[in-house]
Amino acid sequence: MIFQERLRALRKERKETQVQTAAALGLVDRHYQRFEAGTNLPSFQNIVALADHFQVNADYLLGRTDVREMLPPSGES
Repeated sequence: MIFQERLRALRKERKETQVQTAAALGLVDRHYQRFEAGTNLPSFQNIVALADHFQVNADYLLGRTDVREMLPPSGES
């Protein structure tokens, strides 16, 4: 599945361990590990936190687009 692959790749790009990423997100490390393994899906709040942490847009993380850049909120340029 694209989500787990992208999540793992983004974490490795930052040279973070699963424990470090989990701590940065305020999650128990096992909970984060289940995201990468595909055994648990993140909540909406966790998807937003993951996208913010890795500085990518949520649609990229979810495999809906190949555009990584975060777009400014509408009304901003």
